[in-house]
Amino acid sequence: MGQFLKRVSSVVPNLHVVDIDVPLDTLCKEEHKLEQVALGREFHISLGRTVPIRVHQIDSIVTMLCQKLQFQKRYWIDFNKWEVFINDDRTRTFLSLEVVTGGLPEITKQIQAVNEVYKLHNLPEFYKDPRPHISLAWALGHVSGSFKKVVEQETKSSGFRGSLQSRICTSKVGGIECKIGHHGPS
Repeated sequence: MGQFLKRVSSVVPNLHVVDIDVPLDTLCKEEHKLEQVALGREFHISLGRTVPIRVHQIDSIVTMLCQKLQFQKRYWIDFNKWEVFINDDRTRTFLSLEVVTGGLPEITKQIQAVNEVYKLHNLPEFYKDPRPHISLAWALGHVSGSFKKVVEQETKSSGFRGSLQSRICTSKVGGIECKIGHHGPS
């Protein structure tokens, strides 16, 4: 994964590592920093949209989510495919690893559970056809065209064909977290 990120970073300018917002090309100059900072951290797969909720809804939402998700067993996830995603307001483009096979049924059930709770609180559901993934890097703006071209070229040249049997990496789900907080103006 580190080598792939290096190659993509050398072609797509101004990439940043997700969540820590460090320029990827800076990390690529030192192998151990790339491994430690960009890849050696916890990642998340979203099970619902980030939505504004009212203070009086918090307890109800958290209680229902806990009830619906409490019996989830640990399972393995295979990340099979490099993919490019754009956020809803088209201000950022993301380089991601998508879950196409192993773990997909479990994640889909979890998304359905979150959707049920959202529906009861009149909140927008997750995407109609969810595509679970972890995002590794982002670039400002809607640059998916050039991004996808680079990912396609790099995937072919590295010999990875994106077949459903192939996996780029595997991880065990460590748990489910519900994050609630104030997101001020940016």
